Amino acid sequence: MAEVVAGPGSPARQPLLRAMNEQLLLEHIRRAGQLSRADLARVSRLSKPTVSGALAKLERAGLVRTSGARTGVPGPAAILYEVRPEAGFVLGLDAGSRFLRGGIVDFTGRLRARTVLKARAANAHGRIAELVELAGNLFAEAGITAADVTQTVLGCPGVYDRTRDALILAGALPGWDKPFVLTELRRAFGGSLMVENDVDAAALAERAHGHGRGVDSFALVWIGTGIGMGLVLGGRLHRGAHGAAGEIGYLPFDSAESTDARDARRRGSLEAAASAAGIVRAARRKGMRGPVSAHHVFTSATRGDERAGHVIENEALLIAKAVSAVVAVADPELVVLGGGIGQAPGFLDAVAARLRPLAPVLPELRVSALGQDAVVDGCLAAGLDRAWEVVMAGLPSPDPVEVAALDGGRRQVPNTWTS
Repeated sequence: MAEVVAGPGSPARQPLLRAMNEQLLLEHIRRAGQLSRADLARVSRLSKPTVSGALAKLERAGLVRTSGARTGVPGPAAILYEVRPEAGFVLGLDAGSRFLRGGIVDFTGRLRARTVLKARAANAHGRIAELVELAGNLFAEAGITAADVTQTVLGCPGVYDRTRDALILAGALPGWDKPFVLTELRRAFGGSLMVENDVDAAALAERAHGHGRGVDSFALVWIGTGIGMGLVLGGRLHRGAHGAAGEIGYLPFDSAESTDARDARRRGSLEAAASAAGIVRAARRKGMRGPVSAHHVFTSATRGDERAGHVIENEALLIAKAVSAVVAVADPELVVLGGGIGQAPGFLDAVAARLRPLAPVLPELRVSALGQDAVVDGCLAAGLDRAWEVVMAGLPSPDPVEVAALDGGRRQVPNTWTS
């Protein structure tokens, strides 16, 4: 963007111009990591005096700092500038059904703390208290306080419906859709708390760190204690009008071997039939006795147990039907399987074999390489983006109408999502 100069008689626009220049330079430093004044003048096309003035203000605001000097080139050593890591922190939390996980990154995206707690609470009040405990442990590990956190993002089962300001479709966590839950969460973590569906958050992590990097459209199908999908279209997470895009657990696919009618009414037909509980249910109906878990069934199948093998075959068919429906509607170029079941050895091949005769076209199929912290990592990535938007807005944010007039209408106000 060329340097914008206000004409005579327009002193009111000078603060706007300065804010735009500061935003521009801060974004260049963020992307590059380290830049000198000369670098910034070149990439921004602003004059050197303008760059110096903007950098001085950003330093006073605690957003950038000097980070040494570039040597080994002709001329005097150039002072380098970088984002000040302590300018802000992001807290990411994962409220899973069995474990609570969390992490903290600083403003440069460097991980400062990560921890996990086994979920013990039987109700929503207790689960919120455990999240507060988890956050306190993270603050202690990172050496910060809650007041230092710029943005908190919570990944959890269910959907945040902005039109109703309510959590819905949260059957995996009993009581999580009650109105008091959002009230207590905001009281604990602040009014700017962002709530994201856990599988959508994992899809954001897959886009940032996994097989979704550089892929224009992909679906992350998560199969574990629950079933869900994160759908990225055109490089952006697709949430739908009510935030319910990807709730494939409600697809009307079931199985006489694994379905329980009451469970299906609570959390959807496919999730009841094909989640870990459905696998255990099918195994018991096949006559498997003793301590039975989804992991035990998969292990038994690899050892040649015919009953377990039949259960896994049925599971693969259910997931293939779901993937076929996704392919028919969205036609993603890539489908990634995640979660404890989705990442089980050999399961991808079993799904692929059953998908071929069902799907109109075959996308690339891959197993997620992300670990158990995928939801937290997605929350941290989304929270860091939002934290930068907050900082940019505090420079202050230019008025969109004035920006359009000054910049030829090329800039767009970023879309944001909060609870």
